[in-house]
Amino acid sequence: MLEAIIIYLLLGCFAGFVAGLLGVGGGLVIVPVLVLVFQMQAFESATIMHLALGTSLATIVFTAIASVIAHHRRGAVVWPVVYGLSTGMLLGGFLGAVLADQVSSAALKQLFSLFEFIIAIYMIVGTPTLRGALDAIIQRLELFLVGSGIGTISAVLGIGGGTITVPYLCWRGWDIRQAVAISSACGLPIALAGAVGYLFVGLDAVSLPELTTGYIYWPALLGIVATSLLFAPLGARLVHHLPVKMLKRLFGVVLLLMAVVMVNVK
Repeated sequence: MLEAIIIYLLLGCFAGFVAGLLGVGGGLVIVPVLVLVFQMQAFESATIMHLALGTSLATIVFTAIASVIAHHRRGAVVWPVVYGLSTGMLLGGFLGAVLADQVSSAALKQLFSLFEFIIAIYMIVGTPTLRGALDAIIQRLELFLVGSGIGTISAVLGIGGGTITVPYLCWRGWDIRQAVAISSACGLPIALAGAVGYLFVGLDAVSLPELTTGYIYWPALLGIVATSLLFAPLGARLVHHLPVKMLKRLFGVVLLLMAVVMVNVK
């Protein structure tokens, strides 16, 4: 148990830093690590992936709050865009959790690995040619539909949605730092709706470990949050000083390795 707690604390450091720096919730790293740790703790294999996804989203709630506060203080958050996307994300986040409960743990692992591989290649290759920049206020209908899709996919995969939100905003012509700040704020409704969804759909699940509510494992949640709250503001500060493109490529390499790990997890 002590080894698991140490891993949770270290994982929180990395996830918090990445959340503030790149506008992603860290779920693409949190989930595979939690799967490995839960296997190490001999949890029931049929519920490991669901526990990892639900717990990941619950940690992102707190990390997103710390990250968005730091970005807001720098005036980087474009709130009208956040509000437009968040409406759809709340709906999609809860829907994604309900859908994930109907899918086997093995299928979720395969889906997660595929998505992680695609995003890793995207981050390594870089941002494609942008479509023409739009006005500051993007059409409300588009934001709602895009937000709903991002929320659903993110909840199914246990992520905060930044790996989709940031590329979308960049494609729409937003500056990368504004895209990261907006994505950080949008991660909160996705994670909140998804975590609540996993909590409720997991209440009747069998063979769950102790200290669990629904598909949320509290020792992992508390351990990750304890350090992620400290490192999220640090990442948010550094994003305004470091070469983000290079860091995104490095992060892409990490995701690629995680995708390989997930493919080989039994």
